[in-house]
Amino acid sequence: MGKVILYIHGKDGSPEEAEYYKPLFGEYEVIGFDYASQTPWEAEEEFPRLFDDLCSTCESVTVIANSIGAFFTMSALVNKKIERAYFISPVVDMEKLIRNMMQWANMTEDELCKQKEIPTSFGETLSWEYLCYVKEHPIVWATPTHILYGEKDNLTSYETVAEFVAQIKATLTVMKNGEHWFHTKEQMDFISDWIKQYI
Repeated sequence: MGKVILYIHGKDGSPEEAEYYKPLFGEYEVIGFDYASQTPWEAEEEFPRLFDDLCSTCESVTVIANSIGAFFTMSALVNKKIERAYFISPVVDMEKLIRNMMQWANMTEDELCKQKEIPTSFGETLSWEYLCYVKEHPIVWATPTHILYGEKDNLTSYETVAEFVAQIKATLTVMKNGEHWFHTKEQMDFISDWIKQYI
């Protein structure tokens, strides 16, 4: 197999979203990563195996990853040979995000430690195990990376993403009025134009 684009979707996404990227990468085979993991420790088990099954004979692999898909990629595929990565609305500091959610839910660390799991009014279940895991397993990522960020991202602050960009020496593109979930025609056209800059 020659050059491959591996598309890794975010929460509630699907591998079929990879179809969107096929016209942008004519000489590549574009594959949607069909995974079941819900946590970084599950991703660390599942992702390397799936990656090897799909890409072991590839000439080169480029990853496009969305939201928590980018976080799982950085957690689980750090030792794989990836030529470059495009991250759309990546979760780059999961500990900070969990702590923000705890604030939104008016919850203390002691309460979470005691109860282990607490459902929230905004649809997320906060987990003590998850918080402890991300504290103990900081992200280390060295693959050349391009990051697209929506100005109105409600999960990750600009300061957090900018700090991460500086740390890993990535490029950063900000879409004015963009959201965490890029899904409108205008937003998807912006993704296409952004990717074309770096192909």
